[in-house]
Amino acid sequence: QVHLVESGGGLVQAGGSLRLACAASTSIFSFNAMGWYRQAPGKQRELVAVIISDGSTNYADSVKGRFTVSRDNAKNTMSLQMNSLKPDNTAVYYCKVETWLGKDYWGQRTKVTVSS
Repeated sequence: QVHLVESGGGLVQAGGSLRLACAASTSIFSFNAMGWYRQAPGKQRELVAVIISDGSTNYADSVKGRFTVSRDNAKNTMSLQMNSLKPDNTAVYYCKVETWLGKDYWGQRTKVTVSS
């Protein structure tokens, strides 16, 4: 069983920055991939960014150049640096990990609100 705890959400004005963190209860070397997802009110959950075990990353087109996903192997954490935030980035953000056995685990979420 893997437990994931997100932190760093909050209220920020448009143009501002936030840094989300996802702390895992086990070594992140257990994971093939780690990612951030979000779900805005009335919308489906969508992928924001993913970081693979080899360090490669992928982003949703809407956040490229503004968001950066990273991981700290020593601290078993994954982070999402979000810059130049826009009101339509308002959503509940989740972290998800995929183990080498193909099992997914989700965090409980953290809320991001961007005011105009």
